[in-house]
Parts: sequence; structure tokens; C-alpha cells
Amino acid sequence: MGLGVYWSVEPEMWDVERVVEQDAAAQGKQPQVGFATTSTLIRLTDTLINKPNGGYITNDIAPPGIWLDNMPNWEFGVLVQIRDMSRALRKDIARSQSTSREDLDLARAEPQLHFDNKSFWFPSTEGEYETGINYLRAYQARLLDDDATNAQFYARADNLRNWLADVETRLGSLSQKLSASVGKDQINVDLAGDTAARQSTQSPQDMRLKTPFTQIDDVFYEARGASFALIHLLKAIEIDFKEVLEKKNAMVSLRQIVRELESTQENVASPMILNGSGFGLFANHSLVMANYISRANAAIIDLRRLLEQG
Repeated sequence: MGLGVYWSVEPEMWDVERVVEQDAAAQGKQPQVGFATTSTLIRLTDTLINKPNGGYITNDIAPPGIWLDNMPNWEFGVLVQIRDMSRALRKDIARSQSTSREDLDLARAEPQLHFDNKSFWFPSTEGEYETGINYLRAYQARLLDDDATNAQFYARADNLRNWLADVETRLGSLSQKLSASVGKDQINVDLAGDTAARQSTQSPQDMRLKTPFTQIDDVFYEARGASFALIHLLKAIEIDFKEVLEKKNAMVSLRQIVRELESTQENVASPMILNGSGFGLFANHSLVMANYISRANAAIIDLRRLLEQG
């Protein structure tokens, strides 16, 4: 039990700007555009599979890892953000336009990071993700090369908007699942009131949404892991997209998103995730987390609008 508690301790956050400078200095180069984002993505993936307390736990087949659920859900939250960023790099950010050629190392890294997150052996999840890290490092090294045709990172407003759209949908889903911890009645808005729209199976007009009691802590720690990853990625974005953000008067909006997400990383005083009613005697940790996630999501919507309109 003691080892299980120790393995459930979340990693410490790090100073993104300082680590980026150290990584560039280790290669004897000055950071170029895109280096911060790539460096942070590499470090997040390495932190995921090489945590000092227990390493990667999701695919464990022996005690105490097989009994733990909070840390595996935290790991999944981080992993989703890693996958989204790796896809954004391959699909948009490292390409000048939709018909341009994709970067070979990024094309190899993305499927490695999308490998089954529960595979223990033959091959192991850790081994596949480590291979993905190696491809990301190869891309990062080429970013520092003076050859302009070697590798590119296009810090444009449209590229940033596309990635933020993915973040927006992820946070929106987490916010809904967190808010449903106490159950809520909701009108069916699946077709957005469009009389000509159709869906494959019919849904009732009034729905009762409620996250099962056994999954409340799972959703909470998944949201906590996703927020952990986003804090670091957004700080890296602030470095690489600095000129774009300043031109669009969006720097303050980005920093406010980070501030909201940082609130999700406060220590949880309770030994378990409580699910009190909305105005009841006991705390509801899911509703508190949903509040921070929703505010960050609303700020992302505003940021995307700024990037589009200025």
C-alpha cells in the first residue's frame, strides 16, 4: 500500500523556458522557432514513461501497479495531449500548406505515440514511445540545422488555431464529464436545432447525464493529467509563437489560460475524490475541477477568435 501511494505521486512541473535553454545549450546551438514546442513534447513523453516514482504504470501486470487507477488515468490525460500535439506538428505546423510534403521524422513519430498504451510486452508501450521520442529528437536536431530545406516549424496564426481547436474539444468533453458527477438534466442539442439534420440513431429530447460513481476519480485525474501537459505546451507555444501572439494582442489571453490550468494542479487535501452534491455538506472535487477547465476552455475560444480577427 505504501508503494502504491508513492507511485501515485504526480511529477513536479518544470520551468519550460529554462529547460529549453538548457536543451539548446547541450547541442551547442541557439533555440530556433519550434525548438521550445518540440523540446517540451519530448520531455512530456519522457516524463510519462520514466517517472521517478514507478515509471509508466498503465501497462503494469503486477501489484501494486495493477491495482492503481488514479495514476493510469493521469497518464492517459497527458498522453492524449502528447498525441494531439504530435499530430498537429505532422499535419499542420511543420508543413507550409496542405499540399506540401510532410516531415519524415514526424510522420514516423506520430504512429509510435499512438501505439496501444496498455501493451506490456512484445512490444512494450515504453519501447514504442521511446522510439517516438527518438524521431522527435531527430526532427528537433534538424530544426537547429542551417539548411532551410532540412526541417521547418511554421509559427503561423492558422496553425496555432488548428491545434487550439483540438484542445478546445478535449477540454469541453472533460468539463462535461466532470460536471456530470452529480447528474444533470440536459436538452438534446445534438442536431443544433437544424430541422433538416439527421443522426444515425434517435436520442430522447430530455436526457439525464451522470458520470458513474466508480469513474468519478478516473475523470478527475484524467483532467488533471491533461491540464499538466497543456500548461507546459502552452508555455512552449508562448515562446515559439511570441511574435504572432503579440501582433494579435493575444499574449495576455494565453497567459490567462495557463493561470486557470495551473489552479487544477493544487494539492488535493482529501485522501479520496469526494462527490458531494452541488450545495451539500461535503465537497465535490469534480465540480471544482470542472470550473477551472470550463474557464480555460472559454479563454481558448476567445484566444482563437483573437488569432482569427486580431
